[in-house]
Amino acid sequence: MKLRPRPGARRAPLHLSTTLPMAWTRALRVSAVLLVVTACSTPPPSPPPPEPAPAVEVTDPRLALRPVLWHALPSLVDDGDLASLRQALERNLTWLARQSAGRAFTYGPRQVTAAELAGALERLAAFLDEEPTPGRLAARLHEDFDVYSADQLPRGDEVLVTGYYVPVIEASLRRRKGYDVPVYGPPRDLFRIDLSEFSDRFEGVRVTGLLSGNRLLPYPDRREIRETRRLSGREIAWARDRVDLFFVEIQGSGVLLLPDGREVRIGYAGANGREYRAIGKLLIEQGKLEREKVSMQSIRRYLAEHPEEVDEVLDYNESVVFFRRLEGPAVGSLGVPVTPRRSIATDARLFPPGALAYLVTEVPAMAEDGSTVSAGPLARLVLNQDTGGAIRGTGRVDFFWGRGDEAAMRAGLMKQRGALYFLVPKAP
Repeated sequence: MKLRPRPGARRAPLHLSTTLPMAWTRALRVSAVLLVVTACSTPPPSPPPPEPAPAVEVTDPRLALRPVLWHALPSLVDDGDLASLRQALERNLTWLARQSAGRAFTYGPRQVTAAELAGALERLAAFLDEEPTPGRLAARLHEDFDVYSADQLPRGDEVLVTGYYVPVIEASLRRRKGYDVPVYGPPRDLFRIDLSEFSDRFEGVRVTGLLSGNRLLPYPDRREIRETRRLSGREIAWARDRVDLFFVEIQGSGVLLLPDGREVRIGYAGANGREYRAIGKLLIEQGKLEREKVSMQSIRRYLAEHPEEVDEVLDYNESVVFFRRLEGPAVGSLGVPVTPRRSIATDARLFPPGALAYLVTEVPAMAEDGSTVSAGPLARLVLNQDTGGAIRGTGRVDFFWGRGDEAAMRAGLMKQRGALYFLVPKAP
């Protein structure tokens, strides 16, 4: 659903270890020379620091995670409430019960079966019944799990953390005055192919398009769908505001507030397969918004002040999401409800679904100048229960905030740096 762009190179730790003694020798020689030179003359100015190397793009799930060495292990101390963690675990176990026991999940170099993962999570859920302190819980996690981190070579473990939530928008189940923005259900001519059924190499890779004869072609983009009304008759509701609906698409689900006060939940039912492109990036490139101040709130404000640009800006994102009516709470890509402040979305091509993880980042807040700042630390256990078109690569994770004004505010502002660790059941 989603929040969420970007997935390699193989690591060579043995080369590093074998060159360290030579590096020390060179360092000592250089130090000696410097002592002589500085005794006789004024040292030249220091050169500017080198530009940080870009992250290596990872496309193979076997390279997406790597074990964390003992001296770099995170604390695994959880700052959330046990009730929400227990709920997220139970929902995860519901999904695992529908998988074949031998289904293998890729955790970097490790393979873990559904049965092994379910067993580990069941033992953890049972331990939560003892109401452990954060310290006891952390100690138990270190006993039962190995810790792997997202491999962001050569930058280390840093990831970009964004947020998503459940928006509530005004809509009608039939077209009427003031409600003329179509909310589309999935088209009849939309074809989706899961390439993992052909080879394990394509785990998590799906292709979407339009079948023309015996060829699968790209499905029309947002502009063509809007201008041609080719999906006329596939409307499941009519929204009052185009921008409101656009942000429901980005979140992947939402609530329609009907004129009579009733609520109807809608959720992800497919997409046109086009690449997700962030409209905030467009507004930055055009000089209309400052990079440091881009957020959902600032984008909405700009579009409200420039209604004549709405179609052009929204059409920049060629991806279109289709919806279906839902009963019950919002669900993620696993088909089970996502839990506020416990569920995350990652790149399904790289990271195992249903995995237990540990996220370390910051709670976002808005500064007086409109930029995003930290309101304090956030460190907790999360479940990998969702994905999204904007969430690509090992360096991206989307954190689910829930529903309501605070959730909308936090999710709209969130663009924090952080670290994401996956907890892998220890091998028998």
